[in-house]
Amino acid sequence: MRFFPSIQNIISGLLWAVIVGLPLLSLAKTKPETILEVGKFSAEQAGSKLPIGWKPLTFENIKDHTHYELVKDKKKVVLKALSVSSASGVTKEISIDPKEFPIVHWRWKAENIFKKGNVNLKEGDDYPARIYITFAYDSDRVGFFEQTKYEVAKLLYGQYPPLNAITYIWGNTSPVGTVVPNPYTDRVQMFVTQSGSKKLGQWVTEEQNIYEDYVQAFGTEPPNISGVAIMTDSDNTKESAIAYFGDIVFKKRKANTKK
Repeated sequence: MRFFPSIQNIISGLLWAVIVGLPLLSLAKTKPETILEVGKFSAEQAGSKLPIGWKPLTFENIKDHTHYELVKDKKKVVLKALSVSSASGVTKEISIDPKEFPIVHWRWKAENIFKKGNVNLKEGDDYPARIYITFAYDSDRVGFFEQTKYEVAKLLYGQYPPLNAITYIWGNTSPVGTVVPNPYTDRVQMFVTQSGSKKLGQWVTEEQNIYEDYVQAFGTEPPNISGVAIMTDSDNTKESAIAYFGDIVFKKRKANTKK
């Protein structure tokens, strides 16, 4: 995934695109909840381009966009992504305390992996399926120089960019459990939760402790979660991919919950 050249030294293109022009959706609770349904695609109507509350995520220098559509798969409505040498995503602004709801749970299915994919190289930074989780900017967590950059960004866009992001990816050769910075910026840390072709064509359920993953990736406790994005992209490798995404929910920690 490429970056906007003018802000390449600040943060990834995705982190900027996620916050520009999107209203903040606060998942306020009127009663005690055990789960927060961020993406309840199964309750949507097949045939729609985007789920309710989700917005397109496009990039300034990439003209070919991934096609997203709600479809039925095994009697359930899911989000289908088709990428042909393209890149774009769908995103939803949220506000969640990762201490209260540390578990992110989702399902996905990939039809293929990228032969040229490589988590360590910019030219290999494509994945048939990935989930981004962004974290809110906190001025106390950055130095003076970076604070200045964030203030400039707020003047330009009306909001602060997110502080950091975690990406859960379906890789091709990297072992499951690999944690590596995005080749464009170490403010995006990538967790390989699926890899290779063994589970292609079948639904896979994922569950990660986002709180613990953030501490592992960045060495500090996380600020509030500010957004979730889904992306299937192939603009760097110039390959093609089809992937499907099921419901995305955040859950409270159980006494015996592990990553």
